Amino acid sequence: MWFKNLRIYRFSRPCELNEESLEKALAEFAFTPCGSQDRQQLGWVAPLGRHGHTLLHAASGNLLLCMRREERVLPSAVVKEALDSKVAEIEEAQGRPVPRKEQQTLKEEIEMQLLPRAFTRSQKTFAYVSPQENLLIVDASSAGKADELVSLLRKTVGSLPVVPLASNTNPAACMTDWVKNGPMPTGFSLLEEAELRDTQEDGGVIRCKQQDLTSDEIFAHLEAGKMVTKLAVDWRERLTCLLEQELVIKRLKFNDLLREESGNSDDVDAAAKFDADFLLMCGELANFIPELLEALGGEQSDDTE
Repeated sequence: MWFKNLRIYRFSRPCELNEESLEKALAEFAFTPCGSQDRQQLGWVAPLGRHGHTLLHAASGNLLLCMRREERVLPSAVVKEALDSKVAEIEEAQGRPVPRKEQQTLKEEIEMQLLPRAFTRSQKTFAYVSPQENLLIVDASSAGKADELVSLLRKTVGSLPVVPLASNTNPAACMTDWVKNGPMPTGFSLLEEAELRDTQEDGGVIRCKQQDLTSDEIFAHLEAGKMVTKLAVDWRERLTCLLEQELVIKRLKFNDLLREESGNSDDVDAAAKFDADFLLMCGELANFIPELLEALGGEQSDDTE
């Protein structure tokens, strides 16, 4: 259980969620597969999959949950082919053109006929609530997936007073200063990947990989006014990640030695390994997130918004 992305939300007031009440609330919105006419379904499933039965996994006060999204796959090309065939049949039989409005109605009817036979695909999105840190952390690469989970959780518990985590200083300005002027904040070091973007609306974008970011070439781009909008960093040789200007963490990777601390999967059962991984991850992030905020000038408060 190791997150690969972090979208972090701060509770605007002390988190009141607890294991008992949240488990009960999740049960009301447990996942059910798509019916014959459902385009998609959202709901909560057991985070441990087949190794668990509860919709909530709790460890050291942290509450892990998992949203499953299932949708029916109905390719537009298939619908168009069926629609074209139907339109041609009507035109030939009745000797008249089929107007746009009627075609739209036919399209909807065709989709309803095809839906029961359409394949389904599903995705899982994990998140955990840390009442002690007053945070909600979602493992989602896109804002849309994170918003979907947050919306479902808000619907599930009735009220979810969270806002995206924000720093006092613009992360892009901080990252630009780190690369251009140095030094890196304590505990952080540069890796060899970054994105540089012109501040003009239609400005250029430079993506660097396996590139010495302290080189004269990079410095020249920064002197010309480009900003660092994505930056790969290492934190205390415990984890690496790609920090983005929206204070989003992507491509999060924990040190192999750290991952081995939870024990070899051959030595422990899957549920115990999952639990140990989750505990270790939460512990690391509880230290990493405050240090990241400090490196970015501290967390934005109501007074600094």
